[in-house]
Amino acid sequence: PGKTLLGSDSHTPTSGALGMIAIGAGGLDVAAAMAGMPYYLPMPKIVGVYLEGELPPWVTGKDVILELLRRVSAKGGTGKIFEYFGPGVKNLRCSERFTICNMGAELGATTSIFPSDEETLRFLKAQKREKDWIELKADEDAHYDEIIEINLSELEPLVAQPHQPDNVVKVKELSSKKIKINQACVGSCTNSSFEDLMTVAYMLDGRTVAKHVDLSVTPGSKQVYTLIAKYDALEKIIDAGARILESACGPCIGMGFAPPSNGVSIRSFNRNFLGRSGTKTAKVYLASPETVIASAITGYITDPRELGIPHKKFDLPEEFYINDNQIIPPSKEPEKVEIIRGPNIKPVPESPKLGKDLRGKVLLKVGDGISTDHILRAGGKVLPYRSNIPEISKFTFEVVDPDFYNRAKAWGGGWIVGGENYGQGSSREHAAIAPRYLGVIGKIAKSFARIHWSNLINNGILPLTFINPEDYDKIDQGDELVIENVLEQLESGGPITLKNLTKNIEIKLSHSLSKRQIELIKVGGYLNYIKENIAKK
Repeated sequence: PGKTLLGSDSHTPTSGALGMIAIGAGGLDVAAAMAGMPYYLPMPKIVGVYLEGELPPWVTGKDVILELLRRVSAKGGTGKIFEYFGPGVKNLRCSERFTICNMGAELGATTSIFPSDEETLRFLKAQKREKDWIELKADEDAHYDEIIEINLSELEPLVAQPHQPDNVVKVKELSSKKIKINQACVGSCTNSSFEDLMTVAYMLDGRTVAKHVDLSVTPGSKQVYTLIAKYDALEKIIDAGARILESACGPCIGMGFAPPSNGVSIRSFNRNFLGRSGTKTAKVYLASPETVIASAITGYITDPRELGIPHKKFDLPEEFYINDNQIIPPSKEPEKVEIIRGPNIKPVPESPKLGKDLRGKVLLKVGDGISTDHILRAGGKVLPYRSNIPEISKFTFEVVDPDFYNRAKAWGGGWIVGGENYGQGSSREHAAIAPRYLGVIGKIAKSFARIHWSNLINNGILPLTFINPEDYDKIDQGDELVIENVLEQLESGGPITLKNLTKNIEIKLSHSLSKRQIELIKVGGYLNYIKENIAKK
């Protein structure tokens, strides 16, 4: 509590549950911070989420964040921090707060944060870390840029439908439709806590998963895995027919357990973008572990209240099992540490500096809600090339247009045009590195997601937005675009003039780059900037 954390995963804000300012960022920003460089971001607005009441039986923290997504949308949190306060906060356990802060990333938020209170202290005591606790809460006269009120007592089990986390409806609305599922998954960084899996074991005890359903359960850590074994929960889960997966992203990013073609999967995960599961034709629903297990038992998307199982709330163990025997501390002689690079680990390609004009064809035009999974997906076929940019770039935009790679190579790079909330989802910086390697010089969109916008700048790709969103319709794939005297226009602070040479029209664009970010674009990205500054020193 009271500390600041920067992490190269978009779900770093999970730690906001303990009263920490925890921000997800691109890997290059994090690496630079580790090397002593400052981290920059525009000052976010603060949204106060006022909570009152108490969650009814079978309603969880997952339903709280799904309700926020339903109200605010997947782009409604851009440039904002969500701070939870009010009398309802004390009724939420740390595991529920973790889930809420984790999926705050799906709002597009910079981060989310809870007060550090007695519940925080209870959690840290169980982890033998009570010395880390301090009390943190908002001042009585705290001012918020915006306030959202949620009565926890009025919430019901909710579910996000394909293919967006904010496509949220009540589970009971789908229960009546008898939507048959092929697969159910509990876990990911969102819902894999000790309390979550104890509830899963309780619901599965003496029951068997429906014969046409595959169920996976992913413990959130080595600690959780050990605890559910000690508390006899693991045996109940296995006996019911579940497969236990390693403590990793796994199915959430398409690394194994992909749904069948045209299959339906219900998951306690945080994202359900098209193709993210590893199967482009699959339909993925997001819900609480309770709803997922109810559905796994019946074989259809099911409201857990319909099962007739008495509700039971599991709590923290008095003391967590602590075993840090595999944590490797930093070397006392770092200069002697050998960095091993096999044949599939290549140097990061260098980016060229900004030229006088930016000229090229539109390689691809996409719509709203394009995620980093659309730009460069994960999965077992792709991630082995994570450290090999020339190879991984072959999968760029494969989900959207399988011909993109060949076109980008043939045309020598060019522009990408997008709609609202371009680059939402994972902080995966490969979604910027690979397009830059293929010669993408700029991206023009109606709006950008925060982390991807930063990753573009860090890799020397210019992000610009339409001043008039209707101008999006005036550009087509294959059009030749040019911005003349681009650096001069960027530094002027005024509108940027884009010439569509194919249609013989001009379009006004804007940017929100700082002087420092303009310098990053000028020199070809953050790595070049760091190298130049080190050389000067």
